[in-house]
Parts: sequence; C-alpha cells; structure tokens
Amino acid sequence: MEDYPSIDLSHLQPASQGLARLPAVERIQRIRTDRWIGYPLAVEALNRLETLYSWPNKQRMPNLLLIGHTNNGKSMIIEKFRRIHPSISDIDQEHIPVLVVQMPSEPSVTRFYVALLAAMGAPLRPRSRLPEIEQLALALLRKVNVQMLVIDELHNVLAGNRSNRQEFLNLLRFLGNELRISLVGVGTREAYLAIRSDDQLENRFEPMLLPLWEVNDDCCSLLASFAASFPLRRHSPIATSDMARYLLSRSEGTIGELTHLLMVAAVAAVESGEESINNRTLSMADYTGPSERRRQFERDLR
Repeated sequence: MEDYPSIDLSHLQPASQGLARLPAVERIQRIRTDRWIGYPLAVEALNRLETLYSWPNKQRMPNLLLIGHTNNGKSMIIEKFRRIHPSISDIDQEHIPVLVVQMPSEPSVTRFYVALLAAMGAPLRPRSRLPEIEQLALALLRKVNVQMLVIDELHNVLAGNRSNRQEFLNLLRFLGNELRISLVGVGTREAYLAIRSDDQLENRFEPMLLPLWEVNDDCCSLLASFAASFPLRRHSPIATSDMARYLLSRSEGTIGELTHLLMVAAVAAVESGEESINNRTLSMADYTGPSERRRQFERDLR
C-alpha cells in the first residue's frame, strides 16, 4: 500500500478513503466494480419489494411491475434485493427466498418452466413433456420455499404470437394462485402494455416507474454520492446543475450509462494523474453515448 499521510481525503466516504491510498492499478480495479448508490427511487423500490416479501400468505397475493428504460437500474435494484435475502443451503435442504428468472427471448410456457428449473439448478430429463416439466417446477418451487418470484425481461412476452402471449399471461395468474407468492415483473414499457392487455393481471400488478433522470436535486445528490465513492485523491466537482445537464446529455438520462461514463472518467483521472472527475477527464473518457453507438454500428453495417 502506498502511503500518502498528507493528502486530505475528506471528500470521500470513509470506505473509499483507505482505497484512495492504494496503487493506481488496484484503484482502477475498484473503480470498475459495481457499486450500489441508494438514491430515493431505488430505496423506495427496495421498500416496496420488502413489503411484498413479508406479506402474509393469502389467496390473492399482491404483485409489482418495475418498469423503466433499458439500463436504468432495474436489474441492479433486483440484485440488491436478492442479496438482502440470499439463498441458504444446508446438508439436505436449499432455501431460495427470492428466485430471479429471465423471460426467454422466444417466450413459451415450456421455455419458461425450463428457465425456472435452470434458475433453481435442477436437472431436466431430455424430451420431457410440458405436464412433467410443470409438476417438477412447482414441486421444486415449494421445496426450496420460494417466497418471491422475479421475472426479468418480462417485455419479451410480446415477442411471442398472440396465442403464446395469452398462454403466458394465464401462467402468471396460475403461478400466483397456486403458489401464493408475490410475483415481480421487471421490464420496459412494453412489459406494462403486456400486463395491461389482461384485465385480471392489470389489477394484480401495481406498476412502479423508474423514469429517465432529469436535472434536479436528486440527480445532484446522486452525482455527489458517485464522487464520494470513487477512490480519487482530489475532489470531483460534478454535483452541480450545469454538470448534471452535461452528464445527462452524454449518457441520455439512464443511470447505467451515467455510471459507465463516470467510471471511465474516474479511470482516466487515475491514469492521467488528474485524480478528479472534471471537464478535462470527462473529455478524456473513452465513452460513446447510446445513440452514437447505434449510428456507428449502422454505418459499419453498410
């Protein structure tokens, strides 16, 4: 560990102050790791998930639909909640309180049950028929005591034909009634449209929207939290309205893109010796926004 006793690191969170004294290579590795920033909407989402998780068992359980643009923090929230309620294994029993499964890109009931079994680490006999797969999945869901089932990429249900979509929506109702657990759907606006197409499901799933970020106090607070979490040895003056406007313009308003932009700028700050996310290191950052990436890709296809 490098020793920099004279450096003032009071601009950093306590956990980051020690990291800021590490060599550059180690700090860059730390900068590139995922980090949880508990901004207000994320905390609200966790609280709503916790309420569902602790809901008393009843015939008709409440459900949640977490909706937002791609790369706007939905999966990070779900992963944080899953870690709060981790799987527990002992000698002869496994307990999976929060099971997360991804909706197959080509949706069907069979594919979904197979995805459920894979998420529970269960082997599947070749050429199993749907009734066998269904009974096995239901039995294992009960055996591992799943209390909440999270279905990520729920908007993929619209990739199927009308018959497949309705079959899957019926399956959601069946799982909720049969298992008496809360279901959480995660996806884009299209997931909400799919649920809304079924009156019964629309009444069961309460939507929660994660909108694109705007220049406001919450955004400046978020930027301040990022600045305090990166192990940089100088203050990063990014928690201002002007800087928020610039950063949101480049990242197009999603927290995933914003996080990546700040991360590469922090790496540039370490590599250049600037030790701060500022106009100079942001201009040095190896980052291209989503729209420009799409345009580049489309040009390359020609």
